[in-house]
Amino acid sequence: MRKRTALLAIGLVLGCASSRQLRGPPAVEPVSAGAIEFTLLLVGDAGYATSDDPVLAAMSAAAARSPNRTAMVFLGDNLYPSGLAAQGSSDRDRGERVLAAQVDAAASAGVRAIFLPGNHDWDGGGADGWEKVRRAERFLESRGAELLPRGGCPGPSVVDISASLRLIALDTQWWLHRGPKPRHPTSDCPADSETEVLDSLTSALAGAGERQVVVAAHHPLESTGTHGGYYDWKAHIFPLRGVARWLWVPLPVVGSAYPAFRSLFPTDQNLAGSANRRMRAAIDSVLALHPPLIFVSGHEHSLQVMTGDAAKYLLISGAGPSESPSSVGRADRTLFARSAPGFMRIDFLRGGGAECGSL
Repeated sequence: MRKRTALLAIGLVLGCASSRQLRGPPAVEPVSAGAIEFTLLLVGDAGYATSDDPVLAAMSAAAARSPNRTAMVFLGDNLYPSGLAAQGSSDRDRGERVLAAQVDAAASAGVRAIFLPGNHDWDGGGADGWEKVRRAERFLESRGAELLPRGGCPGPSVVDISASLRLIALDTQWWLHRGPKPRHPTSDCPADSETEVLDSLTSALAGAGERQVVVAAHHPLESTGTHGGYYDWKAHIFPLRGVARWLWVPLPVVGSAYPAFRSLFPTDQNLAGSANRRMRAAIDSVLALHPPLIFVSGHEHSLQVMTGDAAKYLLISGAGPSESPSSVGRADRTLFARSAPGFMRIDFLRGGGAECGSL
């Protein structure tokens, strides 16, 4: 039996209104709608979303073409800067509008919406993170969406989306969070220690059978973006563009100091952080036993496609409706890298024979 594979496509929203798709590899002709068994639309870091956002509008339009075989997956940092405030808080209404804009993009197309938590949903790593994740879960469920894994648990949550596709959701912020969180032996999570999470992930991968597997999380395993230590010349000369993309204020000396500081003193939100390194090594060791087709994440405000070791492809789709896409470089294994707002689309084909394309 031939193993099923997937054709990757990236939807980029450039500027305020125009959109285009890049499909790969370059020699591959666009597939017909009848050849597609299921489609995943992936976007992360949409925590500044508005109801008229062009990225969400483009995703909704793409999903509406085949709503019965399409799902949207939101890859964390669904609400900036620090998760969903309590009822009665001055920031609660804004938070609900941002989350509702994302849910409504899926609801208007009639497709399933799956959200994963990110570090900002966990109160930016603060003490109220666990409660804010559960708060967001309750709100999303009230709107017909779902947050996975549930209850602040680390996962994995397994969703067999179709006969040929398994989605495994992880909450990687659980690994990095220093505040209260569900953990052994006092939680109700199916897995609540690192050992249990890894054992459950092994079982989820091994039990996929003939299904293709996509593992989704917020934090990437590899990156050539700012969390991976890359800063382009614009970041050194115009550092305020990290706050607002239109702030072209030249500060060359100050601009170079920030990347240098982050390199010397990395936080655990960066790949060089000690807890981040340990988490990625643990996940890599499990993925290598039963390599999934794709490991997809957000966190970086860019679009990246790389070939991987523990997974065949590493995707980063964190360029949702954020205030400013971040700089991104290229490595030997980079197939595609772009600093622009957008989302990713994966078409899983009937039968098999197509190869995962470079973008």
